[in-house]
Amino acid sequence: MIEELLPDSVVAVEMLGDEAIHEAPLYPEEAAQIARAVPKRRREYAAVRACARRAMEKLGVPPQPVVRGERGAPRWPAGLIGSMTHCEGYCAAALVRATDLASLGIDAEPHAALPEGVAESVLLPAERQRLALLAAELPAVHWDRLLFSAKESVYKAWFPLTGQWLDFMEADIELVPEPGERPHGILRAHLLVPGPEVGGRRLEVFEGRWSVGHSMLTSAVVVPHP
Repeated sequence: MIEELLPDSVVAVEMLGDEAIHEAPLYPEEAAQIARAVPKRRREYAAVRACARRAMEKLGVPPQPVVRGERGAPRWPAGLIGSMTHCEGYCAAALVRATDLASLGIDAEPHAALPEGVAESVLLPAERQRLALLAAELPAVHWDRLLFSAKESVYKAWFPLTGQWLDFMEADIELVPEPGERPHGILRAHLLVPGPEVGGRRLEVFEGRWSVGHSMLTSAVVVPHP
């Protein structure tokens, strides 16, 4: 599901169902970070790192630990950039060589509405207006949760470039459906704060893709080199 949203240079590995929460082996430094977590959280942490190590192998990189750094962002081996996501019954990791992309972010969410009261704290008024129009066109899609996923992907692509927090209200995201058998399309995130500089050029817009299927909402953002 994630792979179809990403360029060919990116390697994505996914796990579904029971495999997504299996007790995969961890490196000692990873195990130390998750030692006090509940069993479910430890299994998710381990499974998504198993995805990451499979992706490393596909890129010809020896499997290595993926520990949490600042604000929980994963620390990737030198020369790689990537992103990970997990939710109920699903996890995925996407990796690419740093020479091929400047940054990327992926996210997966269950295809369900946001919990009551969350939309008001994460969606801009203009976003809510556009979602109302999309809901009239495709009422089977939980557009609020999809936009939340898109914001998560934007943040995951933003943070490695800036080392700074990006609030939900600091990016105005437009979802554009494309024709097809199931809902999918492109996303554009207009940054409402100064964007990062990549190759001497300041970015004002992040772009990516989204898809709905298998009871899941998935999104991905990629930041190319200029």
